[in-house]
Amino acid sequence: MTDKPDLTALLGSRICHDLISPIGAIGNGVELLMMDGIGSSPELALIVDSVANANARIRFFRVAFGAAGASDHRIGRAEVAGILSDLTRGGRLTMDWQSPTDLSRREVKLAFLAILCLESAMPHGGTLSIERGDTRWTLRGETARLRVDPDLWELLSNPAATVDLGPAQVHFPLLRDEINRQHRRLTVELGNAAVRLSY
Repeated sequence: MTDKPDLTALLGSRICHDLISPIGAIGNGVELLMMDGIGSSPELALIVDSVANANARIRFFRVAFGAAGASDHRIGRAEVAGILSDLTRGGRLTMDWQSPTDLSRREVKLAFLAILCLESAMPHGGTLSIERGDTRWTLRGETARLRVDPDLWELLSNPAATVDLGPAQVHFPLLRDEINRQHRRLTVELGNAAVRLSY
């Protein structure tokens, strides 16, 4: 008997797939306008920045919330680094990704969900380091002021925990579910100005 399909991940894949083409088309249209010499206005610069940000978010969400596929589906380190670089350009958060050159898409999905959890605790920005060792991943966030909702973070370590969720917190239960799906064990360490996840 086959496992039930992950409808949440399939929905994420469908939304991202349907949005990435029109956003790319807007970006191409803006490039054509700039080639025609109209690209010096502040209005067009705002559109360029917005399209780049939307494109980066969609690419990130496609991995984090989309279907990861079979265990042999791969993603390259260069592609991951490009997504993270575009995602953080001009922002207050910097990310340092250290991994082998070729990764399972399932591993990257898990890391991206963990990044979203760390990002939630760092609203004022900071530094995120993501490293894959021989057998474990370690993600560490450092910031001047950590903002932690204890109920949300308990979801990651207590399978029986429940909390009223809003759309901005959906990655917490998704990370917990994906950790279980991949038969891993998550360790969470919270400090005053740093948070560390390993699995």
